[in-house]
Amino acid sequence: MELIKKVKEAETQARDIIAKAKSEATARGEAMQQKRLEALEKAEQERKQATEAAITKAESEGHAEVGGLKAEAETHRRELRQNVESKMAAATAKVTEHLKG
Repeated sequence: MELIKKVKEAETQARDIIAKAKSEATARGEAMQQKRLEALEKAEQERKQATEAAITKAESEGHAEVGGLKAEAETHRRELRQNVESKMAAATAKVTEHLKG
């Protein structure tokens, strides 16, 4: 009788240990899953921030480049006008001389 009682107690303890282990394993699994989700959310936020920073930087660089190109174009226009004006003056003088001629 005493042996049967000890066996039943051991079985009960074994069931309790198994139940506790299952519970702990489930809790650990849920904690790990939560950590993975948090890590994914953090990575997504960091990706969005990096994307926004890259867009902002590209816009800034684009505006700066546009300003530089406009200034360069204006410089070329002025040089072209000066060249054309000097040639126009010379051509006008030649036509006038030819007509007087």
